[in-house]
Amino acid sequence: MAAPEYAANPLPATALDTPSGGIPTTGTSAAETSAAETSTGGTPATGTPANQPSTALALPGQTAPRTGLADLPDTPANRIAVGFLLSHHGNTRTAYTRDLADYGAWCAEIGIEILDARRVHVDAYVEHLTRSGAAPSTVVRRLSAVSGFYAYAVDEGLIDRNPAARVRRPKVGENVQSTGLSRAEAGRLLAAAEAHSPRAAVVANLLLFCGLRVSELCHAEVGDLGWERGHRVLTVTRKGGKRQRMVVPPRAGELIDTYLDGRTDGPLVATVTGRPLDRQGVWRLLRTLATTAVPHLADSLHPHDLRHACATLALDAGASLRDVQDLLGHADSRTTRRYDRARHNLDRSPTYALAGLIDTPDPRD
Repeated sequence: MAAPEYAANPLPATALDTPSGGIPTTGTSAAETSAAETSTGGTPATGTPANQPSTALALPGQTAPRTGLADLPDTPANRIAVGFLLSHHGNTRTAYTRDLADYGAWCAEIGIEILDARRVHVDAYVEHLTRSGAAPSTVVRRLSAVSGFYAYAVDEGLIDRNPAARVRRPKVGENVQSTGLSRAEAGRLLAAAEAHSPRAAVVANLLLFCGLRVSELCHAEVGDLGWERGHRVLTVTRKGGKRQRMVVPPRAGELIDTYLDGRTDGPLVATVTGRPLDRQGVWRLLRTLATTAVPHLADSLHPHDLRHACATLALDAGASLRDVQDLLGHADSRTTRRYDRARHNLDRSPTYALAGLIDTPDPRD
């Protein structure tokens, strides 16, 4: 379809002035959304507001429908959204579903047909997110979802160009300001986990020593455990469906054996009914442990904090950036470098190593 004239879609005055500056209808605050790199729980809006344009998004539930559009209004925007979401998997699909639902709700609120939006509207959406307090990383991810949606619409011939393609992305800080857990805090948390229960000990040890994402822990099976060249290993499914072997430290291996007590199948970490422990269960368990181990974090400790601690403490212990990158499964070393708190330490300057390598002849000789 031909791109509409700009004058036909002026930016409504309400675009930058949503009530209370909040993110509408998704049920997720900006602060909560900023943690979604690690935990993509939350449910987007399931209904369609009375004033919502006919081509706005109305995505149900946390994930895209597995097949068809049976539970969605049959609109061009929804068809494009489902097609785009089906090209992604796992947590990425979950997060993008919520992101598109939020963008669709915002478009409906300002009265713009989502497939008629222009760059000025996407710029206004970014401003709305920023004013709402969304973290730069959250804004970048939401723009990625919105841009991907429009790119898919371009490929399908519904629009002529992607209005989000040239929208400026905020810079994500190079440094991770928090440290996750200090060495002492990590030790106290592990001790509290062992005192709590065998299952808690397994959860805390695998999250901290292997740097697992919570979804990787929850989806692990007993059959994923094994041995390789004398190393106890756990094979997990990482982003993009990639399978990776993780070394399990001896103490963690002993705790796993104690917890399994001879069980040879099913989820690695299970509930009392035998079902896989979900991310909410992990979150609640860690908060319980925090009340005694790290009381100042009792209301804020998150599974990602243990992954974060894994990175920072490994780097502090002298592990190479490359090895930590492989451990965490980062595709880009720049992501890992954000955890390297000491990389600007002058004591580590390669200048000293280079100066010690090169012999400078004495001009008097």
